[in-house]
Amino acid sequence: MKRTITHLADGRELIYFDRRDDADHSAIDPRDLPPRPLASELRYDPLMDEWVAVARHRQTRTHLPSADECPLCPGHPGSEIPSPYEVAVFENRFPSFSFNTGAYEQVGGLSEVRPGIGRCEVVCFTSDHNASFSSLSDEQAELVVEAWADRTAELSSLPGVEQVFCFENRGAEIGITLPHPHGQIYAYPYVTPRTRQMLDAAGRHQGGNLFADVLAAERKGPRVVAANEHWTAFVPAAARYPFEVHVYPHRQVPDIPALSPEERAAFAPLYTEVLRRLDGLFGVVMPYVAAWHQAPVTYRRDLAYLHLQLFTIRRAPDKLKYLAGSESAMGAFVNDVLPEEAARMLREAITA
Repeated sequence: MKRTITHLADGRELIYFDRRDDADHSAIDPRDLPPRPLASELRYDPLMDEWVAVARHRQTRTHLPSADECPLCPGHPGSEIPSPYEVAVFENRFPSFSFNTGAYEQVGGLSEVRPGIGRCEVVCFTSDHNASFSSLSDEQAELVVEAWADRTAELSSLPGVEQVFCFENRGAEIGITLPHPHGQIYAYPYVTPRTRQMLDAAGRHQGGNLFADVLAAERKGPRVVAANEHWTAFVPAAARYPFEVHVYPHRQVPDIPALSPEERAAFAPLYTEVLRRLDGLFGVVMPYVAAWHQAPVTYRRDLAYLHLQLFTIRRAPDKLKYLAGSESAMGAFVNDVLPEEAARMLREAITA
């Protein structure tokens, strides 16, 4: 893999990942861009023991541009990526977290305010505007995995970063702002609530690693959707969403960089198969969130077990699951689809 680091007109990093050693990324960004925004402010919620980022500059981010104005398509005047590319990663122009800090005033009461340090990156899976992750070749998908691994290792070493999160939002129903196939990476200055909750549960578990024990039980049960030598994809017994799949490596590793070359190569065909099964359920393009759960930089890292959570909010061909009162206000999920039935439907879905 060839890795090429360049910079955009406002100083943000742009990194190309190529399978070919002769890839040329000498083109420069010709735009006249405004100064980069200041980092968000973090406000502490004492009732929930959680941090909330307030990033006012994100109100002005690009929203659903036409295909000929897509900032992730290479080479045109408004593009974030000057050169043709296989996989490209760049610092988000409208980041939730950054190291470009300013002055932050305290707001009083029991809340504390501090700079939202960290980093947010955009990962472009392909230069093909009309593609999707499910349509990537195994080699292209594996290159994306290599980019995730590279960025996770790099961002985890930055001062103040506590957790690195790689994810993809797909579909207008999910709330995307750019339809071009891409994902994002957040380098948080704190351990996220879900990760802390999972690792604390793992710390209370008796008899072994909680994640490994869940995987071992699911591999014997009726909810497996797909599997190969190194990975298993299954619908969890207590799935929160109508169609939710967790993808685990068979070996406990803390994060993507720790995957072996064989594990990285084996992930691509299994994952794209699961995505095609998701699209095949109702014969429509399914909106989804794909979220990598990785070990934090330091917090209870020995307990973590890398896995991918994939879920859609579509529960029927013409119906969505909205996170309304119970889910949004109480965090108490009510699922409309029996997990065993969801797994059967996914196994039987057309994958062409």
